[in-house]
Order: sequence, then C-alpha cells, then structure tokens
Amino acid sequence: MLFPTTIAGSLPKPEWLAEPNMLWAPWKAQGDELLRAKRDATLIWLKIQEDAGIDILTEGEQARQHFVHGFLEKIEGIDFAHKVEMGIRKDRYKAMVPQVVAPLRLKDRVHAFEARVARTHTKKKLKFTLPGPMTIIDTIADRYYGDRVKMAFAFAELLNEEAKALQADGVDLVQFDEPAFNVYMDEVNDWGIKALERAAQGLTCTTAVHICYGYGIKANTDWKETLGGQWRQYEQIFPAIDASPIQQVAIECRNSKVPLDLLALLKNKIVQAGVIDVASDTVETAEDVVKVIDAVSKFVPKSNIIATTNCGMAPMRREIAEAKLMALGAGAALAREKLG
Repeated sequence: MLFPTTIAGSLPKPEWLAEPNMLWAPWKAQGDELLRAKRDATLIWLKIQEDAGIDILTEGEQARQHFVHGFLEKIEGIDFAHKVEMGIRKDRYKAMVPQVVAPLRLKDRVHAFEARVARTHTKKKLKFTLPGPMTIIDTIADRYYGDRVKMAFAFAELLNEEAKALQADGVDLVQFDEPAFNVYMDEVNDWGIKALERAAQGLTCTTAVHICYGYGIKANTDWKETLGGQWRQYEQIFPAIDASPIQQVAIECRNSKVPLDLLALLKNKIVQAGVIDVASDTVETAEDVVKVIDAVSKFVPKSNIIATTNCGMAPMRREIAEAKLMALGAGAALAREKLG
C-alpha cells in the first residue's frame, strides 16, 4: 500500500490524566489510580487512531510526562529530587532538569506497561518512540561523567536494552527522537550518528529516527523566525544518516522551510514525511495532505513515503489533534487515489 500513515509519537493527554495543552504537565492522580488513567488514555487514543485510518499506531506517550524524562525515571544514577535549571537546545529555552550523579543503569523495564497495553489492544502495526542519546544529554545535567560523549554512549546502551525488550513485546518499529540533531550538526557527524547506531544495535524490527524543529510552542516558533527563508541544517547531516543502518527518517514537510530537495539525500531511506503541521491549530484538508505528499514524491520514490505529523502533538488541544488525525488518514487515502 502506498503512503501508509503514522504519527510522530505523542498525543494530548485527556484533562483527567494531566493538565491539558502544556508540556511537562503534572499528573492528576497517583498510584494505582494514575496507572489506570494512563491505561485508559492509551486505549482511547488507539481507538481514535484506528478510526482515523492511521496504519502504524503509537500509544501516544500517555504514560510519560515528557518524552525524555519518561525514559529517565527508571534509571539508577539520576537525581530527580534536586533538579537544576538548564538551557536546552543551545539555550533556546530553559527547563528544570534532573542530574546524573552516578553510573547509569536500568532499574527495570521502562515502558513495558504501555507497550504491552497497546500491543494487546490493536492488531495494527505498533511504533514506539524513545529519546535519542544526543537529545537525552541535552535535557539532563551532568554531575558525574564530565564528558558529553561518554554520557551519551552510556545512555545509548540503556536505550538499546529497552529497545530490544520493546521488540520482544511485539513492537514493530522503534523510533529514536533526536530533535537535537538540527542544533549540534558538527557533533551529529562526529559522534551523534554513532551513538544512535549503538542505541539501535542488534534490533531486527524496523528502526527510525525523528528529527525536527520542535513542538509548536512559543520558544520553538520564535527560534524558527531566526533561521531565514530556508532551513538547510539537514543538508549537513543527511549524508551521514543515509549511510547509517537506521531504516527510516521522520521529517517535517508541511508549512516547513526545509527545502524538499534535501530529501533526495536520503536515497537509501524510507521517509516519514510530515504532512500535518503541529504548530498551527488550522486543521488540514485531505487535499492539503495530498499536495504535500505530491511535493515530497518529486524527491522520494512514492513507495518510500510514509505520511505522518511534523512533530508530536502533546501540547495541542485534544479536539484539534483528533481532527488532524482524521485529515491525515483521509488525505493519505485520497493520495492513493490521485497519485497511486
């Protein structure tokens, strides 16, 4: 089937699970009640995705407060009790982050609960997202390793451990989210790709990396205004990504200033093309989706295109996210008719 659909990963949390329309939103329950609420939210979004015609589902990151810190919570050697303020993405915005204070080790499985809930309740393909090593070290303070690269590879080993377990849980696609890849381009080529490869080492399921210019929050939209008429950062890293064993690359294409001809640099990859803008509450039409897929197909073979969202929808209003999912499914179906 041409143009299968998926989403970047996250979806808004229902108002009874966490404070809506914000990142790092606090939970509204504790203990067993919180666990049940996470499960229920996961099931709701599985159903909504299926109804929208999404082909490769995610659990919507409903059990994680944040896509990075949801992974960090199950790791020994991290102090969450004494968070410090840190600039993230080269000081694009500030956040209170935990600190690495000792050697890193997984306490237990990290995402078994939500992965197994999702796998039990859908027969469709299942994708699971994990933060990439470079993005993790850009979102946590180091008080132990004293070396960014050494710490990144320590996290890569833990990511690999969890990714292999997710594969055993029945996950079809493991995606590593690396928004830091368009901030530290020299480091991506020096060691970032190698750390990503270590995180994916030995996986036999499909692997992907998601690179983006961030959520539709003010700090990111303001930053994008400083990047000029064309966003060509990917030109510096696509060749190295294309040479890596990672099989898919997720990239924003809708209302993006990324020149689509750069996608031709990913000649060996399946491209998850973002056809839904997560920085706008305007709901796309099916025809809008077709136009983006058609534009991408000038540089990527049609058989190598997956239609997706530009980035996660975690901070978006729930009704807007649902409408955009419907547009994504309807648009891909229309594209099969018109472009197939």
